[in-house]
Amino acid sequence: MICFSSIYLKSMEFTTAEPFLHKGLLQSFELTKYILKTNVYPREPSPLKELREVTAKHPGNFMSTTPDSGQLMGMLLKLINAKKTIEIGVYTGYSLLLTALSIPHDAMGIELIRNIKLPTDSSMIIAIDPNKETYEIGLPIIQKAGVEHKINFIESQALPVLDKLLQNKDNEGSFDFAFVDADKENYLNYHERLLKLVKVGGLIVFDNTLWGGTVAQPEEAVSEDRKESRRSIIEFNNSVSIDQRIEIALTPSGDGLTICRRIR
Repeated sequence: MICFSSIYLKSMEFTTAEPFLHKGLLQSFELTKYILKTNVYPREPSPLKELREVTAKHPGNFMSTTPDSGQLMGMLLKLINAKKTIEIGVYTGYSLLLTALSIPHDAMGIELIRNIKLPTDSSMIIAIDPNKETYEIGLPIIQKAGVEHKINFIESQALPVLDKLLQNKDNEGSFDFAFVDADKENYLNYHERLLKLVKVGGLIVFDNTLWGGTVAQPEEAVSEDRKESRRSIIEFNNSVSIDQRIEIALTPSGDGLTICRRIR
């Protein structure tokens, strides 16, 4: 059992320069630090901590899943006993490693074959990202954690892979969980395809759906480099809010997580 001792908590140092703190949407950095210090870091598995620290040295570290969002996702995966999952957008693999640690240990990856027909008797993760170079930053830690065999990494844009999966009817409704943290302009396209691939009762989780809080700001107050993705996120949020095929919950964890449960 982990001891939440005052000595352990006081030993943690925080600065506003930590790459994920700027993504928090709470009232202050102090509240974000409190959540991390009292609930997240004491229970963060050592491989995830190692990967988080390695990722913090990368210039694109702001793209990584925040630890508090990861903790929530880990609980969701276990609550639904997820075995087959899809991840769109991998970066260095924090959320991917989290998923691999959370799904059953009898999981087994597959080779990419012509029809991408998935086995029905083992758990696994299909991870899709066009940038294998950043995935390989975290790969040694994934290997050391002993979970690489659960992962089938596909170096590709996501839509062609999802379309190929859907060419085989056996893949429809065969996944328990999907996590999306990729190009925001395609969130609605991913949503439509994943609703066919994820089973009724399964979850689809989208990251960055509050987009640094800009979704609630007037467009003229948003920097030019964020406007296009902001428009896409707002369109996505409006669409899923009235989608009768799902139940939703938008939580201000990290940069905003929208949790969709397929109900039809």
